[in-house]
Amino acid sequence: MVRYKAIIAYDGTNFNGFQNQPNGRTVQGEIEKTLKMMNNGQGITIFGSGRTDAGVHAIGQVIHFDYPEERPLERMRYALDTQTPEDIACREVAIVKDDFHARYHVIEKTYEFRVDIGKPRSPFRRFYASFYPYPLDLAKIQQALPDLLGTHDFTSFCATGSSVEEKVRTIYQAEMTVNAAGDELLFTFRGDGFLYKMIRILVGTLLKIGNGRLAADSLPKIIAAKDRNAAGPTAHPEGLYLKEVKYE
Repeated sequence: MVRYKAIIAYDGTNFNGFQNQPNGRTVQGEIEKTLKMMNNGQGITIFGSGRTDAGVHAIGQVIHFDYPEERPLERMRYALDTQTPEDIACREVAIVKDDFHARYHVIEKTYEFRVDIGKPRSPFRRFYASFYPYPLDLAKIQQALPDLLGTHDFTSFCATGSSVEEKVRTIYQAEMTVNAAGDELLFTFRGDGFLYKMIRILVGTLLKIGNGRLAADSLPKIIAAKDRNAAGPTAHPEGLYLKEVKYE
């Protein structure tokens, strides 16, 4: 067997998330269907760098799978790119060592989150940015962002339902930019890993700070509380993109 690593992109709008489910269309399910077809009807299981929820997009999700023969890389990439549905693309394929694991060998992930703050809202962004119709003081958000940097226990920013016991993570980058038209925010978070719905809760909390319903200096207290109820709401999924995954 040959182990392949692939970088894939997908529009999460019409998926019930990345991971296989008994009911509902998933990214894993569609790619495994394609690989089964390519492998003469024999099933192949893929492993992702992590799960994404329903409606969440990916620019640089990473998967690995074992295939019974070595194929030219561009032929393998082209087959995955053209035989999967239109809302999945295969950007790159490589052969990796037999012990490579797309999930367990991750050292860094980067996510982006887009927020539509236009008035009126853009109908063309409705699946690709989370709409926020309320007033925002962007200076307060910029003031708060550095408090997320470093190594912290992010229990306050982890949704219930997570089975992960270790909640300590390190964030290397937490930034916000505004587009030229002034109607869309782009948040970027880069770290050694993120908890269940953590990015969406971070954005929901930062928007609450921008709206004046939380103080600009409240993040250290929220982190220290280790209580989900201390943080803000969970932002909608359509603004979230898994941008890049890095390995050792």
